[in-house]
Amino acid sequence: MGDVAKDLTAGTVGGASQLIVGHPFDTIKVKLQSQPTPLPGQLPRYSGAIDAVKQTVAAEGPRGLYKGMGAPLATVAAFNAVLFTVRGQMEALLRSHPGAILTVNQQVVCGAGAGIAVSFLACPTELIKCRLQAQSTLAGSGAAAVAVKYGGPMDVARHVLRSEGGLKGLFKGLVPTMAREIPGNAAMFGAYEALKQLLAGGTDTSGLGRGSLLLAGGLAGAAFWAIVYPTDVVKSVIQVDDYKNPKFSGSIDAFRRIRASEGLKGLYKGFGPAMARSVPANAACFLAYEMTRSAMG
Repeated sequence: MGDVAKDLTAGTVGGASQLIVGHPFDTIKVKLQSQPTPLPGQLPRYSGAIDAVKQTVAAEGPRGLYKGMGAPLATVAAFNAVLFTVRGQMEALLRSHPGAILTVNQQVVCGAGAGIAVSFLACPTELIKCRLQAQSTLAGSGAAAVAVKYGGPMDVARHVLRSEGGLKGLFKGLVPTMAREIPGNAAMFGAYEALKQLLAGGTDTSGLGRGSLLLAGGLAGAAFWAIVYPTDVVKSVIQVDDYKNPKFSGSIDAFRRIRASEGLKGLYKGFGPAMARSVPANAACFLAYEMTRSAMG
């Protein structure tokens, strides 16, 4: 089996593992990000991540934590296949000779290149996911954006294509998506390689066990979110913003208004669940990827 086919297969398995482990955390993250700023004297809809979990389960049952999973599940194969395949092909381009071990800096470049490619898949998927995850939060706020109720991922896609500018509407939030995926994946793949080499005590990481791969993958995922989280907040509020009566004119406006009304902490709403998700979800992803790739020879 060729390297491209191996990366396609292993990336798909890794992505599915990541999604199953991490989606409930992601749901809570989006709910916290998208809840409207309370009026003076009023309390926010959710006091924190634990409160968001309690309210979600009470109102929607445990299935509410997996709201919006259909869209990323349907595209996880394509997303992770592109991510790991583009990264693999860039590794091949940067190697001085077949089998050469890349430096950490070269892995950073590979991650950035993969981030460019996956942004175009991530944007419409994230828009659909965020609309489904956030609609119950927005419904409790009386926001105009909830005039439309979505029955599922395909319903969101149909509505956007019909009423929000066609195909262009599905790419709402592309700029902050790229601002998340490019530096985020550069940091993640760079950190993953650096941690593997640290744990292996050298550049040959082929002998690392599952525990070491889990640790390196989990911490690499944390590195992703640590450097790009504010751009994810901006992406989420842009993608759930009302099309007819938008609150924000664009990404820069969203950033400025969140900062002005809520301070720096407004750009880190949902950061706890995001970090809590990133470690186990990315640990599962990288371990599944490495084991699948190894099994294929």
